[in-house]
Amino acid sequence: RLEMRHFGVKVIVMEPGYFNTMITNVENLEKNFISVWEKLPEEIRTTYGESYLKQYVALLKLMQKTYNTDLSKVTNCMEHALTSLHPRSRYSAGWDAKLLYLPLSYLPSALTD
Repeated sequence: RLEMRHFGVKVIVMEPGYFNTMITNVENLEKNFISVWEKLPEEIRTTYGESYLKQYVALLKLMQKTYNTDLSKVTNCMEHALTSLHPRSRYSAGWDAKLLYLPLSYLPSALTD
C-alpha cells in the first residue's frame, strides 16, 4: 500500500473476517488437506502424525459454526471504499476481523502495512 503511494496509486486494504463461502467450506478444505497429506513424504507424515490432520479438520469444523453468513458486510465495505470521496485506508468486515484488526488500527500505518 505504501509503496504504491509513490506512483499516485491509492490502495485500500479489505480485511474480512471468516465468512461462509466456498473458500471456507470445510468439506472442500478437508478433501484438499487429505490430498496434500497423501502426497507428503512418509517422514513428514510420521513427524506430524495422523492425529494432527484429524485435529486440524475438527478445529475447522468447530470454527465453521462461527463463520458469518451475511456477505453484505463485505460488499458494503467495498462499495464505501469505491464511492467515498475520502475512503479509509482499511476496512474490516465481520466481528472477528474487527476484534483482530481494530487494535492494529491504532498503530501507525507504516507498522500495520
